[in-house]
Amino acid sequence: MLTMHQHPKRQIELRPWLAAVCLAAGTAFADDWPQWRGPHRDGKSAETGLLKEWPASGPALAWKATGLGAGFTTVAVVKGVLYTAGDKGDDSFVLAFSEKDGKPLWSAKLGRAGAPGWGGFAGVRATPTVDGDLLFAIGQFGDIAAFETATGKEVWRKYFTTDFGGKRPEWGFSESALVDGDQVVCTPGGPKGAIVALNKQTGALLWQTKDFTDEAQYSSLVPATLAGAPQYVQLTMESVVGVSPKGDVLWRAARKGSTAVIPTPVIQDDLVYVTSGYNAGCNLFKVTKSGDTFSATQVYKNRVVADHHGGVILVGDYIYGHDDRRGWTCQNFKTGEAVWQNEDQMGKGSCVYADGHLVLREEKEKGSRIALIEASPAGCQEHGRFEQPDQSGKQAWTHPVIANGKLYVRDQDVLLCYDVKAK
Repeated sequence: MLTMHQHPKRQIELRPWLAAVCLAAGTAFADDWPQWRGPHRDGKSAETGLLKEWPASGPALAWKATGLGAGFTTVAVVKGVLYTAGDKGDDSFVLAFSEKDGKPLWSAKLGRAGAPGWGGFAGVRATPTVDGDLLFAIGQFGDIAAFETATGKEVWRKYFTTDFGGKRPEWGFSESALVDGDQVVCTPGGPKGAIVALNKQTGALLWQTKDFTDEAQYSSLVPATLAGAPQYVQLTMESVVGVSPKGDVLWRAARKGSTAVIPTPVIQDDLVYVTSGYNAGCNLFKVTKSGDTFSATQVYKNRVVADHHGGVILVGDYIYGHDDRRGWTCQNFKTGEAVWQNEDQMGKGSCVYADGHLVLREEKEKGSRIALIEASPAGCQEHGRFEQPDQSGKQAWTHPVIANGKLYVRDQDVLLCYDVKAK
């Protein structure tokens, strides 16, 4: 569930198809963070020149913003503006803040506020996706809407349940919308078709996967090229699936989750890695093509990494993330073997990668810590930690973000901005 000091911009070098997704008509750069899990949806920043060691009290706090409301949405960072979302009163809102000092710029109504399902976890889960002069946001009850990034003016709005036949998962819609060229792709789930594509300018339905009808879970779509074909990969309670940019199901592998399936798939070459909690564990699939037929063959299935919500990150040949039983883990991506596991150093939580290091954030309601460790198979080598100030007393489920030399940590109504650029 869910889920910056400026310096010269360095444009990302991408495959042509992924460029349309990640560069958003030239507006996203290696320093910016335009969507869930960053430019490539892989939890990694391209930045260098960051602190390799943190002071005993942690990196310097650049500023603190309040007024975000209730929720677990992290931030998107594009061209000097931060975008997030939260509940205030009876409604949920998309919010824009200055990247320089955290001052509020605008807010726009997204949908109704509240806590879907049991447990009382109120607030928006999905991260806004920024593409040029438009922003796309999904509310916990299934609103999807487009807004002008400059003003917050609403451009169009649709509803997962009434417009596409979707069924709200127990703890609310949590997926962050994917933009690919002229279409916005997302997963309402349900018998009319699990995945839909909408015209990004108008919200008009372009296609819906009538031959793939799994119910929605909490994972977000990932763009990829597998077996030579561009596609979108999604993870549900029942399946891992690859769908073409025209809505054709290219391949589907049965993969059973438990209770809630949350982490975003990880993709490299023709390999698709998925994990989820509640004892489900992890799987690696290899996607191949023979003639016009795609297939996905399971390479391994094990319990080395059963990640609840914090996500896993692939760095080189190794997966890094938290396993519900054995703590923070480094796993060989291709073989599935555990390289190291550490349940004592830092508690369960989420992570982000930049410049050879991972920032780990504990989810604890009180005493939640944030740590810097090397992304190394040699062991869990720590280079500083601090206890998060201004804790809300609620679960710290919001993933950290690194952009433009700053580390962003949200805890409900509060957003903390830390300077992690080396001097």
